[in-house]
Amino acid sequence: MFVAIVQIPMSKRPRDAAIEAARKSAPTYSALGAKGLLRKYYLNGEEGGGGVYLWESEAAARAWYTPDWERQMEARFGAKPRVTYYDSHVVVDNEAGTVRVEGEG
Repeated sequence: MFVAIVQIPMSKRPRDAAIEAARKSAPTYSALGAKGLLRKYYLNGEEGGGGVYLWESEAAARAWYTPDWERQMEARFGAKPRVTYYDSHVVVDNEAGTVRVEGEG
């Protein structure tokens, strides 16, 4: 598994505005399930906006965060996004009551 954290320097949105924006873009990320996106958490805070993304592979993540994607985000938000990548070999999911280890069934 692979994690990408996207940070966009921007002002914190009011809660309702953040939810509205997330709902509008959610179908895009739902569709990315077919391309390896397992989960996305929308971020909204004093440090800006963005998301935490859990991908099934590094290749899937890097296929999404292209220079074209970066230009689109900069045009939309008026700031260049920063993407940080991490390997994630183990995920604890307390809601599902599971510990998922990469490569294990």
